[in-house]
Amino acid sequence: MTRLSHLTLRNFLIALHDLLATTAALFAAFYLRFEGGDGFYDRLPLLLQILPYFLAFSVVVFFVFNLTTTKWRFISLPDALNILRVASVLTVALLVLDYIFVAPNVRGAFFLGKVTIVLYWFLEVSFLSALRMAYRYFRYTRVRRHARGEDAAPTLLIGRAADAEVLLRGIESGAIKRIWPVGVLSPSSSDRGQFIRNVPVLGGIDDIEDVIGDFAKRNKPIGRLIMTPSAFEPEAHPESILMRARKLGVIVNRMPSLESGDTPRLTAVAVEDLLLRPSETIDYARLEALIRGKAVIVTGGGGSIGSEICERVVAFGAARLLIVENSEPALYAVTETLAAQGAAAAIEGRIADIRDRERIMRLMAEFKPDIVFHAAALKHVPILERDWSEGVKTNIFGSINVADAAHGAGAEAMVMISTDKAIEPVSMLGLTKRFAEMYCQALDHDLAAGGSAKPPMRLISVRFGNVLASNGSVVPKFKAQIEAGGPVTVTHPDMVRYFMTIREACDLVITAATHALGTQRSDVSVYVLNMGQPVKIVDLAERMIRLSGLQPGYDIEIVFTGMRPGERLHEILFASEEPTREIGVAGIMAAQPNEPPMQTLRKWIAALEQAIARDDRATIRTILKDAVPEFGSTAA
Repeated sequence: MTRLSHLTLRNFLIALHDLLATTAALFAAFYLRFEGGDGFYDRLPLLLQILPYFLAFSVVVFFVFNLTTTKWRFISLPDALNILRVASVLTVALLVLDYIFVAPNVRGAFFLGKVTIVLYWFLEVSFLSALRMAYRYFRYTRVRRHARGEDAAPTLLIGRAADAEVLLRGIESGAIKRIWPVGVLSPSSSDRGQFIRNVPVLGGIDDIEDVIGDFAKRNKPIGRLIMTPSAFEPEAHPESILMRARKLGVIVNRMPSLESGDTPRLTAVAVEDLLLRPSETIDYARLEALIRGKAVIVTGGGGSIGSEICERVVAFGAARLLIVENSEPALYAVTETLAAQGAAAAIEGRIADIRDRERIMRLMAEFKPDIVFHAAALKHVPILERDWSEGVKTNIFGSINVADAAHGAGAEAMVMISTDKAIEPVSMLGLTKRFAEMYCQALDHDLAAGGSAKPPMRLISVRFGNVLASNGSVVPKFKAQIEAGGPVTVTHPDMVRYFMTIREACDLVITAATHALGTQRSDVSVYVLNMGQPVKIVDLAERMIRLSGLQPGYDIEIVFTGMRPGERLHEILFASEEPTREIGVAGIMAAQPNEPPMQTLRKWIAALEQAIARDDRATIRTILKDAVPEFGSTAA
């Protein structure tokens, strides 16, 4: 009934066309078989009697095989296969009609005959296809004519044939405008010399200068390069592509990966694109099944991670979203961004500080969330090394407030964004986050042991490392330093960090929540994202300088400033006392539970409250060291 209710006048016109095509095919097959003689006119009365019933059956077949509801503008191989299926089903129907019903019961002999039925199949396929293909070709030529207009830039596509084909489809459909593709440069030798949707593969990636020079000699200068996802793979040497394009004065764009549902639009190439490891395969249907129709709260929703989580939960179909943020400009920015996207969810933003327990308890009780994503935190390592008490107030007591409020409001789950610095911490950021993890683990354990008939709320923590382009990350800092003429400052020549994109990190955070809320409750409450291979920070700095068309050490100096308080050279993903566990989800592993009982935690919390009130730094350190004995054990 849902498909029928969405039928439009266009669908009825398509059905009328197909009925006329089927009628013409049937009469033409008869006429050709019996050559217009007496045999044709003798059979005509019975044919006219049968025709209405056959056409009524045809309409059902058209609808079942989606001929009625397929846009002719986008007709492709699957649609051609559907035409073959329709013609085959109708041909079998004629065969059954002739051999079972008409021959023995009406005429005593075959009415249609095998030759007529075979002719009908070929004619039906031809008549159903002809106008569709003609319309498709008309739209194709019109789009190409527009693309070739004065404002369209002659463009080279960089990447393998499969990626180039997706981009060319986007151009043909009109989704990507003002682009005139004149050739493809592919890293795959098997693509060379071939044509992709009538666009030639002119060579390999190393042929950029020769191809651009050749077009310039013919007075057809290349104005743009478009890098597809395969052009960013290490073997394609994306840095070399960008440096060559910069020297040649050619604009470079990229086409994003379409795996996450992105529309085929062009964006600027960012240095972050060159740092990407192969992304984990995300089961988006699984994420949508968790989020669709739910009420979601995101604390710290105006930050880098928080705002991306807001966008993702809206994209996955959340019914209601409450954004909790203590920065008015950040709250305004994220709500305006979501409003501009035309989100279907009911979105509300509230100014609140997670340290204000009563305020957080009241907001959550009023909103009644299903899922809470807790991204609010103080995160800058050197700042928290100076202001310990502020880190404790926000990262520990704020997290306790959010966890208790989520439980009190009847949420299904709370997901806390943690950090890889919580593992054997050497900084106050890592230490406070580890304590918050322990509280969530203990509460999760106590709720599971409560014996309630209702499934208990889950409290989980998700750890990951540095996020590209997030607030305070090293990439924007290096960009600004390069634009200012240098120097680029690196703390230590051997400093190594893990990196991932905001989109992938947030999708994996939601994926971890789907595992925690699975049908079989697991005792896992700390999840760790697969961060891939670590990146040496000095190599990153040199790479970014080269991508700016400059030489490290000549045009831009790299200065080593020394390690800051709370830093270590190499981040780790699992503590020695937290053995890993595979959970069967790509990109995510789990840490074995390792938390003290809630009774002990509450004693530490009470003591911390008193120490904070006195601003007693020594006592704060003693309590946290007692709670997290591994603190400082791997200090660099």
